[in-house]
Amino acid sequence: MRPLERPQQSAALSRGWAVLMAFLAFALSLAYGFYLLWHNAPGLSLQPSPSASPLRGRLEAADGTPLALSTPEEPRLYPLGLSATQLLGFGERANGRGLAGLELDLEPLLSQGQSLRLTIQPQVQAIAERALWRGAQSARADWGAALVMEARTGRLLAVANAPPFDPAAPRKGAQEDLSWRNHAFTQAIEPGSTVKSLTAAVLLEEGVAQLGTRVYAPMSRRVAGWTINDAVKHPETLTLAEVLRYSSNVGITTLAERLPRATLYRYFERLHLMDKALLPPPHPAVAVQVASPLFRPLARWGPAEYANATFGQGFLITPLHLAAAYNTLAADGTYRQPLLFDGSPGRSERVFRPEVAQDIRRALARGMTENARLAGYTLAGKTGTAQVVVNGRYSNEVYTALFAGFVPAERPRATVVVVLFHPQAGRIHGAQVAAPIYREIAAGLLALWGIPPQLELSSPGGRLVR
Repeated sequence: MRPLERPQQSAALSRGWAVLMAFLAFALSLAYGFYLLWHNAPGLSLQPSPSASPLRGRLEAADGTPLALSTPEEPRLYPLGLSATQLLGFGERANGRGLAGLELDLEPLLSQGQSLRLTIQPQVQAIAERALWRGAQSARADWGAALVMEARTGRLLAVANAPPFDPAAPRKGAQEDLSWRNHAFTQAIEPGSTVKSLTAAVLLEEGVAQLGTRVYAPMSRRVAGWTINDAVKHPETLTLAEVLRYSSNVGITTLAERLPRATLYRYFERLHLMDKALLPPPHPAVAVQVASPLFRPLARWGPAEYANATFGQGFLITPLHLAAAYNTLAADGTYRQPLLFDGSPGRSERVFRPEVAQDIRRALARGMTENARLAGYTLAGKTGTAQVVVNGRYSNEVYTALFAGFVPAERPRATVVVVLFHPQAGRIHGAQVAAPIYREIAAGLLALWGIPPQLELSSPGGRLVR
């Protein structure tokens, strides 16, 4: 009987091999299927593809309006056209990688798909740009800048530059075309007579003068072998308020001699005029480019250097630095760090007593140039006209025209700074070319905020306040 068992064992072994072979065939088929998925379906999470990088992050305005965005078809789009383009910057046409402006400064974040919201308000930006572009063209200025800063928060509502720049247009060489530069942040200039308001505030804060303090102020005086001149004809004796009204270099330098030089220097530091990193970044890994101020050290402030500093000559700051310092007067003496990114914490510190800032604003309102006034509203501000150093000497042909002021004067909601570099249409002074731009921006802001004009109560005919 035993020989009959061998066929049964052989049959069992054959069935086992058949099952094993079938299992192996199934496993190979399954493995091959995974192989096909692995290589032919890169959109699935089984295999991350090096080319499947996230879309570049967006830049948005304060209200969520897209300022710069990317799509699968377009590396970078700027939906508001020419608006804020110098601030935003531009990138490589093929992939959008940042080459200038915020596109460059924020490259580590934007390239990883992170979006950022700015403090810029599109309506305010448009108001500032419309006035600046028109004014800069009329003055035939090389370039211009205008900033609108919210007084109580330090938020930058507008950062405008002129002439307009189209990031989608063919680009010229960097030295041939200045229109792509964010001059408001990256161009350091002498602020000229706008600084007299800050010097006057220091005099009041330190108790060495009042607005009614009188000073002998001829049309010129000698300081350490240098002659200081006044440009606007005025009486020989002026009050401090009149020094601001007539923009007297002689008057402010004479009154400032009541202060130790170190005192004014220390206030300039407290106003952050010397800060290199002025804007708080949205992330520790990035920094927004702002040109470094240029100041002589205190040890090199001789009598002439000190006198020049009191009326804004002999040092360089950006329009952004000037706006932040002036905003201290708008915020009743509290310095507020300028903010560009939504949610960024900004520092603040008391510099002047509230009554000092209020007194300076009232003096500026009473003595303001006619070209900055707006019927029905009380505005306040100060002009500046600064000679530009060319080839190591102050030029008699190249000037920077400025205006720095508040909207409105009594309880400012915003600080506005306007700068025109090298106006060439026969008018070079801040009162002539920068003040009208400020007035147009102020008019637009007041209309946007819905603030109606006021009538003079003493006028029987209901005349508008001047």
